[in-house]
Amino acid sequence: MDAVRELTREAFAPMRFSDGTEAEALDMLRRDGDLTLSLVAVEAGEIVGHVAFSPAMVGSEREGWFGIGPVSVRPRRQRSGIGSSLIRQGLEKIETAGARGCVLTGSALYYGRFGFVADGAVTYRDTPARNVMWLAFRGGPPEGEVRFSAGLEA
Repeated sequence: MDAVRELTREAFAPMRFSDGTEAEALDMLRRDGDLTLSLVAVEAGEIVGHVAFSPAMVGSEREGWFGIGPVSVRPRRQRSGIGSSLIRQGLEKIETAGARGCVLTGSALYYGRFGFVADGAVTYRDTPARNVMWLAFRGGPPEGEVRFSAGLEA
């Protein structure tokens, strides 16, 4: 998936919060067999967006939780709804497949529109509580430290 790898590099290059490892994280998820769901958006034969879902743990919950990311959209197509559409489709597929919910680190302003909650009950390393979010499909709200797949933990 060289096209997705290049898209991911291009999408994150201008982001001030990026450490430049997003494409490598995606490679590691693939290599480890942890890329549970990978969706792409294609326009005129070109991949313009991608979202990845991989297993995650929340506290003592080892099954049913998934991490989202990276979410990549070509810079010239950002803010056009491609990322939102991919996230919504992915959430629907993961929920239909029986997932308990999803967790992520990111902007509450952006991910709040999908129903994600940043309430401090879920933590991740030293990430500020406002940037650690969860969305439960079934069961009660999660609580505890998040552990993502190794590809996202590196």
